[in-house]
Amino acid sequence: METNTIHMKNAEFGMYLKSLREEKGIPQRKVAQRLDIDTSTLSKIELGERPVLISMLNGLAEVLDIDFKELQIKYISESILMDFEGQPYLKEALNKTINKI
Repeated sequence: METNTIHMKNAEFGMYLKSLREEKGIPQRKVAQRLDIDTSTLSKIELGERPVLISMLNGLAEVLDIDFKELQIKYISESILMDFEGQPYLKEALNKTINKI
């Protein structure tokens, strides 16, 4: 997958987080503080230049006051698409994975 494609996919989730943060009037510094990162790192996440780590989801859900389950589902589904979109047997592989869970 091209770097530009990866950047675009990260940007989609980052823009989602940024829109939630701005909608709630929460400053970047407050979110960054909760995640124990600096504001420049958060800015890069929101711009899609850095990925969100799964370990950040609890803190993001808490500081943005959103449902953790909803955020995790969005994160996982977008991560799967980022890595495997366009693969001809993706649905079959996902079904096989679901059966193993």
